Amino acid sequence: MKLILCLDEKKGMMFNRRRQSRDALLLADLKATLGGTPLYVLPYSEGLLQNSGILYRVAEDPLSAAGEDGLCFLEGPLPREAEARVDELILYHWNRHYPADLWFTMNMDDFTLSESREFVGSSHEKITKEVWKK
Repeated sequence: MKLILCLDEKKGMMFNRRRQSRDALLLADLKATLGGTPLYVLPYSEGLLQNSGILYRVAEDPLSAAGEDGLCFLEGPLPREAEARVDELILYHWNRHYPADLWFTMNMDDFTLSESREFVGSSHEKITKEVWKK
């Protein structure tokens, strides 16, 4: 499964059960990355994606709904038991440190960085996109 996350400079993901930030150009990059493949998301993420043009499917458990070959965008905790199923990570890094109470803690020792690029966002001076593969 491919897992897509947005992280701040210290791998923060959320604060007080809310996303730290959003960016229209990041969503445009994500749409181009997906190329029409459906993205599985939590109900919470639907509001973020509704007008983005991204094809998505809402699921209470998007990690299971995505299956082995699917794509999942996660704005919330990653269950430890799901980590072994992830074979590719697409990480978008904000160029800022936001308040956070949920962090990305997955062990990435088995992953190799296959792509990294920076781009200017609509509300961020710099967003770094990394693709990590097993």
